[in-house]
Amino acid sequence: MSTNKSTSKKEKPVIKCESVYKIFGENAEKMLNEANGKVDAQVFQEAGCVVGVNNASFEVYQGEMLVVMGLSGSGKSTLLRCISRLTESTAGNIFIDGEDLIAMTNKELIELRRNKMGMVFQSFALLPHKTVLENIAFPLQVKGSSTSDSMTKAKEMVELVGLTGRENYFPRELSGGQQQRVGIARSLAVEPDIWFLDEPFSALDPLIRKEMQDEFLRLQGVLNKTILFVTHDFDEALRLADRIAIMKDGIIEQLDTPANIVLNPATDYVRKFTEEVPREKVLRIESVMDPISEDEELSELQVSKDAIIETVAEEVLSQQKPVAVLDKDGNTVGILNCSTILHVLFGDRSVINKK
Repeated sequence: MSTNKSTSKKEKPVIKCESVYKIFGENAEKMLNEANGKVDAQVFQEAGCVVGVNNASFEVYQGEMLVVMGLSGSGKSTLLRCISRLTESTAGNIFIDGEDLIAMTNKELIELRRNKMGMVFQSFALLPHKTVLENIAFPLQVKGSSTSDSMTKAKEMVELVGLTGRENYFPRELSGGQQQRVGIARSLAVEPDIWFLDEPFSALDPLIRKEMQDEFLRLQGVLNKTILFVTHDFDEALRLADRIAIMKDGIIEQLDTPANIVLNPATDYVRKFTEEVPREKVLRIESVMDPISEDEELSELQVSKDAIIETVAEEVLSQQKPVAVLDKDGNTVGILNCSTILHVLFGDRSVINKK
């Protein structure tokens, strides 16, 4: 799971969507106007229209990873394509760093994509006749960088994604995971502020997929990008997200932190995804810690308030004394008892955040 970020309402969102709709079909705009925003997917389908995105409104903040999760046909990829304007929305407003995306000219849109947006898709789309370095350097050269500068940057990206030693390999000589690393490096080479990823790991086998998720979290820890990540895999969403948007039939059923989605599902549809999820996979130490007691004798072990319970449970349970919980500045902000961990692991599902 990405490092949780608390966003102030005063903070300016990097991405802002207001009542975004995407309806496919000849009479889409006419039917949407007549519906006054109250879209019934079944009615639209009977009229020859398909609802891709239905009244999506949300904000994404600097350094946040929002994972859009849903089954096939839920509208998650269509939403991403609308926000990147690879697909034109039928109605609504989309702002990138306060700029009106819908109002942009083609020239302005090209500049925005070149300078602020990076995109990675399920298909690696590497150029087969170019080496790893040449593939990564290619978008920089398209932007006008010299061969020397672009290759220097490409070498930095190769190191960043762990492909040192394979600079001169061709795509056919790489594994699926290595090819996707090249795709990620190529996307990062242009130093985008905003990163769009559509099912980037879904074509990989489970072991490589787990490795790529680990790598992705490491990169985000270093780069702190604003990310919109699309997946159909709920476990992947839980592992990566700061917040998750669960979609069904074009509608965002719930947008919340992984912990709140698991503990407090907003609809029956969301509950189906969450009912078998172990709480220790999503709950942070901060949500279950106890207040500090002045005369409490503590263990030498210390844990971060932002740590996921699953990652520290074994260590905490091995201690005879309560464990100090620290904030990012190293201050003790609470304590964690073995009994609390045991309750989370084996108690009923009524545990809710204390914070």
